[in-house]
Amino acid sequence: MIVRVRASLNPTESPEKVLKSILNLFDFKEAECERTSSGEKEYIICVAKSGSPLYKLRNLLRQQRILDAARSYIERGMEDTRTVFYLNKQAAFMGKVSFCTYETGESPLGAIVVSIEFENCGPERVLDWLAPRTVDGKPVNEVAELNC
Repeated sequence: MIVRVRASLNPTESPEKVLKSILNLFDFKEAECERTSSGEKEYIICVAKSGSPLYKLRNLLRQQRILDAARSYIERGMEDTRTVFYLNKQAAFMGKVSFCTYETGESPLGAIVVSIEFENCGPERVLDWLAPRTVDGKPVNEVAELNC
């Protein structure tokens, strides 16, 4: 599994605060993150070759009781080998998970783009671990350990 998280760095933004927004939701080590540019745009990109950065997001989804909404947004971006979804950068700075439908337009400073490449891990298994279905607010068929 490969987890990639990218956030645009606007001229008015502090790189430290943008990185803090990412690290509030994901367990990346600082060495897994770098500041980079593409054309005139700058980004902070964090990459890990395991699912370990997702543990913090998984816990936050449960604390905020937004598993069904999270599952819906994550499923929307599913393809054969990966999923892509977007998170509000300002909410992330405050340690809250808030999903966006699009990369631009909904979050004034741009969204945090999350890409999970499944590789040897089945997409349904990842989804049932990260954001399982619920019945009466309780997770059902939840995968306890990712193990891939």
